[in-house]
Amino acid sequence: MPELPDVELYLAALRPRVLGHGVRRTRVASPFFVRTFDPPLTAIEGRLVMTLARVGKRIVFGFEDDLFAVVHLMIAGRLRWLEPGAKIPAKLGLAAFDFDHATLLFTEAGSRKQASLHLVRGAAAVEAMDPGGADVFAMPLEQFAAAIAAENHTLKRVLTDPHVFSGIGNAYSDEILHAARLSPVKLSQSLEDDEMARLFSATREVLAVWTARLQEETGAGFPEKVTAFRPQMAVHGKYGQPCPRCGAPVQRIVYATNESNYCAPCQTGGRLLADRALSRLLREDWPKTLEALEQARRRSPP
Repeated sequence: MPELPDVELYLAALRPRVLGHGVRRTRVASPFFVRTFDPPLTAIEGRLVMTLARVGKRIVFGFEDDLFAVVHLMIAGRLRWLEPGAKIPAKLGLAAFDFDHATLLFTEAGSRKQASLHLVRGAAAVEAMDPGGADVFAMPLEQFAAAIAAENHTLKRVLTDPHVFSGIGNAYSDEILHAARLSPVKLSQSLEDDEMARLFSATREVLAVWTARLQEETGAGFPEKVTAFRPQMAVHGKYGQPCPRCGAPVQRIVYATNESNYCAPCQTGGRLLADRALSRLLREDWPKTLEALEQARRRSPP
């Protein structure tokens, strides 16, 4: 799912391309993409794009006459910038905004159509769609600490809760916790002052560094490879690969359709966190340390 650095990357690419330009025509290929009917999507035809903004993980296009298109790309939604009148691809295509000079295409991979577009009237309607998560760059340490400790959940859950923080998801929470040397399952109300300070610093630094890095890599082009898995990441998507800090193999906890990636020596004092599915299967045989895991692998037949 595109997170804060990825959404900011899209916004940086869109601003010089669409601000001040009018949508000549809208085309919808997937009826599941447009979730509102009043006003109709055709209402933005002939109107200029006046503003672009981020609300959490959503991209908000502000048009003349107080109209706003709020786009949530979810997990597999992406944007493409193509030649005028470009064809909407049959399998991936959701919709298109046709400008005189180009076409903005909305796509989504896979069969689960989760990406959405809401066309609403007035800033209050946009605000009503905001989950309310705080901007970590607009808050001091004390406010950050209060948000973290408001309820007693795992750090992974708190960081990715859109009602607590704005724009942080599965990928960058892994990177933040690795940078802060904190376990993803550590409870939020158990943090010492120095741990809270490390988490605050790591959250701001990871998001800022990745936002700048992605925009520098893309340059003046339009982002074509927005993905949650990037080679330069420390632990996210790096299961079994060496931690860039200590060299130990990156571990993971798999749950539902997501996973947490972490380094045991750097984040959990060397302790392996129990994967829910494997724990039920192995019970008391679940290895508690990297050494025990390596021994178990050596005992297992090839």
